[in-house]
Amino acid sequence: MAALLGWEDAHAGWTQIVDGVPAGKWNARAPGLPHTLWELLEHIRLAQRDILEFCRDSGYSQPDWPDDYWPDPATPATEDAVRQSKADYLEDRGSLTRLALDESIDLFASIPHGSGQTYLRELLLVADHTSYHLGQMIAVRQALGIWR
Repeated sequence: MAALLGWEDAHAGWTQIVDGVPAGKWNARAPGLPHTLWELLEHIRLAQRDILEFCRDSGYSQPDWPDDYWPDPATPATEDAVRQSKADYLEDRGSLTRLALDESIDLFASIPHGSGQTYLRELLLVADHTSYHLGQMIAVRQALGIWR
């Protein structure tokens, strides 16, 4: 299960998709596509963080949808913001990987403070959600002419 979070065997992975973006393209809007690369990157990070917090915090409170799951489109990304978002994403993915490998956690068990969600469901949700939006990032990169 842990390997699924960073799996890159069958398709382009997070590193290849995210690390290859030229600095000046994070805020570029591709014709006909709804999100910039920055918006997608930060959305992936925010959603993953939310799921991680849900899994480990008994005092979890769900953020407001959609405002707390997307960056403000009126605020363009800086190079520092992109760098921090990448670092935070990888740190949180590492935390989720450790959760998946923690033998004291039954991945089929319901999360005690949830409403029936299991740890396995949440880990699969992170992998699926990330994969979906990485596909969108490839489409944006293709439309911007920065994907090989």
